[in-house]
Amino acid sequence: MAYVTAVMLLILCACMVVKYGFDKGEGLTLAVSQIHGVLFIIYLVFAFDLGSKAKWPFGKLLWVLVSGTIPTAAFFVERKVVREVEPMIADEPAVTAKA
Repeated sequence: MAYVTAVMLLILCACMVVKYGFDKGEGLTLAVSQIHGVLFIIYLVFAFDLGSKAKWPFGKLLWVLVSGTIPTAAFFVERKVVREVEPMIADEPAVTAKA
């Protein structure tokens, strides 16, 4: 989800440059900004859920949440988070569903 949000933020930045620099693409900028906004809210929910399950300290959780607002930062933070969380997931015992 962080990668999708980060890509949408970069696209939004490009749209804003075109909109305010060249007076074009106003409708596209509106659509991209709304899509990015919805995706960012979903990203915040998932990141907060992951942070609470992984029992991150508040500072780390805040950094992960804020990284979605800085272009390209989410790529680096997501990579670090995946490396940290994957061993936690691998250590979990498999849960089987009972019918």
